[in-house]
Amino acid sequence: MEQVLVVDDEPRIVEIVRAYLEREGFGVLTAADGTTGLEMARRERPDLVVLDLMLPGLSGWEVCRTLRGEGGPPIIMLTARDDVTDKIVGLELGADDYVTKPFNARELAARVRAVLRRARGEQARPRAIAVGDLTVDPERHEVRRAGQIIALTPTEFAILETLASQPGRAFSRLQLLERAQGEAYEGYERAIDSHVKNLRQKIEPDPRHPRYVLTLFGVGYKMADRR
Repeated sequence: MEQVLVVDDEPRIVEIVRAYLEREGFGVLTAADGTTGLEMARRERPDLVVLDLMLPGLSGWEVCRTLRGEGGPPIIMLTARDDVTDKIVGLELGADDYVTKPFNARELAARVRAVLRRARGEQARPRAIAVGDLTVDPERHEVRRAGQIIALTPTEFAILETLASQPGRAFSRLQLLERAQGEAYEGYERAIDSHVKNLRQKIEPDPRHPRYVLTLFGVGYKMADRR
């Protein structure tokens, strides 16, 4: 049974999320503050964390940043703050999705399943794709540059895999979001820019002058042609 850790200081929210996720077949762990949530994530190693932004002790920002830096599980931010800037900051810190309160429990469960599917790499994968000295291996869910493994979040990997599957093809931001986040995602299209920025920091020799993930102004992004 897959385990989801819910970190939120509102008991009513926690019980709603717990009840619905348990009904969907997930095991649910809970924490009411950031410090406890971080400790539980490290100790229990859940498959996914649903993380509130405004928490006692460590904030959701800090917990997210720490877990991502440690290579922790996928994270869905759950918060009452619906500002686009907050969403982008959360995604830049490594969150895989962002849900605002009030939320639909069914939608949240759908997003949990979608993020877990990406993390597991369930879909049929083609063979490894090489662009220059960058290799994307969907079967192993692995990215290498010059032979060195590069750690990506599930969302970053999904974006890179989509682009690498058809080098030279232009993808709009919405297309990339749909491929990376699934049909349940209804977020702000420009959020993809945050993921691409993080991706470039990891795979590009010089992120300011990208050679792999190229911007098409007014359109979206594409992968450089194989060479």
